[in-house]
Amino acid sequence: MEANMNERQPGMEGDTDLQFLLQGGDLLKVRSQSWKKTRYFRLQEDCKTMWHESKKPFRSNPTFSLDDVSALRLGRQSEGLKKYTEEQVDGRCFSIVFKSRRKNLDLIASSDEEAKQWVNSMEKIIANLNNLNRQEKTEHWIMACLMKADKNKDAKLSESEVKDFMRLINVDVDDDYTDMLFKKCDTSKSGYLSGKEIKNLYDLLTDREEIDVIYGEYAKTTGYMNPSNLVDFLLTEQREKASLTDAHQIIDKYEPDETVKAKKLLSKDGFLMYLHSPQSLILNVDHRDIYQDMTLPLNHYFISSSHNTYLMEDQLKGPSSTEAYVRALLKSCRCVELDCWDGSDNEPVIYHGYTLTSKILFKDVIKAIKDYAFKASDYPVILSLEHHCSVEQQQVMAHHMSSILGSALVTKPLGEGMPETFPSPEELRGKFLIKGKRLNKLESYFTQEADEDTDVTEEEESDNDEEVEEKEKTPKKKLKLAKELSDMVIYCKSVHFNGFEDARNNLSFYEMSSFKEGKAKRLASESANAYVRHNVNKLSRIYPAGSRTDSSNYNPVSLWNAGCQIVALNFQTTCEDMDVNQGRFLVNGKTGYILKPSFLRDPATDFDPITLTRGEWLKHKTFHVMIISGQQLPKISKKKSSIVDAMVKVEIHGVPADVATKETNVVENNGFNPSWNENFQFDVYVPELALVRFVVEDHDSTSGNEFVAQYTLPFNSLQMGYRHIPLLNKTGDVLPSAGLFVHVMVLDA
Repeated sequence: MEANMNERQPGMEGDTDLQFLLQGGDLLKVRSQSWKKTRYFRLQEDCKTMWHESKKPFRSNPTFSLDDVSALRLGRQSEGLKKYTEEQVDGRCFSIVFKSRRKNLDLIASSDEEAKQWVNSMEKIIANLNNLNRQEKTEHWIMACLMKADKNKDAKLSESEVKDFMRLINVDVDDDYTDMLFKKCDTSKSGYLSGKEIKNLYDLLTDREEIDVIYGEYAKTTGYMNPSNLVDFLLTEQREKASLTDAHQIIDKYEPDETVKAKKLLSKDGFLMYLHSPQSLILNVDHRDIYQDMTLPLNHYFISSSHNTYLMEDQLKGPSSTEAYVRALLKSCRCVELDCWDGSDNEPVIYHGYTLTSKILFKDVIKAIKDYAFKASDYPVILSLEHHCSVEQQQVMAHHMSSILGSALVTKPLGEGMPETFPSPEELRGKFLIKGKRLNKLESYFTQEADEDTDVTEEEESDNDEEVEEKEKTPKKKLKLAKELSDMVIYCKSVHFNGFEDARNNLSFYEMSSFKEGKAKRLASESANAYVRHNVNKLSRIYPAGSRTDSSNYNPVSLWNAGCQIVALNFQTTCEDMDVNQGRFLVNGKTGYILKPSFLRDPATDFDPITLTRGEWLKHKTFHVMIISGQQLPKISKKKSSIVDAMVKVEIHGVPADVATKETNVVENNGFNPSWNENFQFDVYVPELALVRFVVEDHDSTSGNEFVAQYTLPFNSLQMGYRHIPLLNKTGDVLPSAGLFVHVMVLDA
């Protein structure tokens, strides 16, 4: 790590885009029709934080981190820019969309070229930040804290500034310890730290005693690891197949000291760099990319799915926005919901009906979906239409989808003749499927049979089970359906569920039902095997109860256990259920598709997640995990004096027999480098359905623990041995330098 306080991005020295952002410039910030003000924006010296001036008295100038940017949208694409700007400035406009609930920044540059320059430059810097390894991200973060502590910006740290720095990095130490640290580093006896002295402070703080011990066990060659020592470590501790060739490649790639590298040795710094590399993290490196068979029928996969995708917040008065679709799609969501109603000027709108949520144009949503559907994943996107429109506006919907989505929209069965099963995700790459009502059977596509009428029974998503059971006793409302829209429904025709026997005898493979959360959970509990078998041949969509007006979620695990594919959650809500959902879809290239285990794809399966009779699914494992230490945990409270009292929970999610939680003791007043060294053991009976969640909390015995960070992954994607765990914040985004260090062992029971 350089001791220079004006750190630049590695590999970007002299880059023109970086220089452009460091210099900055004026942009017109747009908030409303009347609030459009020029503000100066520029990238700060840490090459990661964007600063812009504020004219408010007594307020520091606002900043945001490029790590928090989800997308940059060129043109008048946001609701605000469409509403408050004229069409002729389209090329000069751009929006910054954030990963958190923070409102997007709508900006206007002085020319089309300048707008493109801002967008391209920021995208380039963000891509570079994403490519930094964990060690570089840690250095970036610590350097940013050092700069923040350096109040007078003289590239030197006084003793009081060192105390501020310690609080910023989440360590609460008494004055005697700070005094000792300061004196140890202030070798020039000048009363402040600069240059190499700051580097020494960094080295003292980031020294990893646990790494020293592990390295010492295997560094048998004059205090270094030779290739043979490294192979011993990989075979013995990491349980990896490793050869001397692998060891040489690791040394070439991760040893920072050229002299040591020339001797074919690995230093402690190189060893730590390797342990921070993607291939050494807890997630099996082979599972990061697509490793599952993507050529099986669509209904054999769990599909990442969103409910009320258009909402940014709650379901009563929160805003509807195209940004919500962008965020969900960038998180590899593959099934989005469109709640469609008649709008003015014959233009359908999307909003949560009969509430005060704001309205957005149907065509704007389709455009946003087209632009962002395949940025995170190439695999098919299902548009789940919940429409309450007149026939005329349904025709407008069909026209918009046809003209905007073009040939990517599936409007006829793939291949020759009437299909007998779903196409695969692979066959549907880059395609859109419509889920909705259809006037007739798909078979009529081949018989040219005329539609009998334009009436279909309306299926409404209902608030609660009791209300639905009452409604089911009364005749259903009829909905007029436009032929143009009906004909677009090919593989996902919405039908009412009348029991498993009726579905087995009377429904075609493409006819699917939506189940409200309460009913689905009842079926998954009381008729689990029947539900599992139903989902071998049919698609099932589950949605949250309408009573969840706060957009809260339900636990999706029991529904996956029953083989349900489209378990729709409120993506706009941060919670444990969304963490688990993100963990389920973390692997297989983050495609949004996960192949169901074979026992959930077998028509004759006897699998029942509740009773767990004997079968191929029972593969009893003993999971040993040692929580060793944490690194750079974030502060939860913005208060300067607030320091995390860190503890870790390890949770198993899966079939009821596997569900368990264990927790460490509390390490008080240390979020920077807490150490636990605690061992836990779990029994896991159905590993193919199990997920492991590591949760860091800030202990508080009076008001309850506060969430700090978490990481969830499938049990079968764990790597054994000494592993670092990256940590995610409550919105599911990676905390650049935070992590846990653990030892994992999975044994046959």
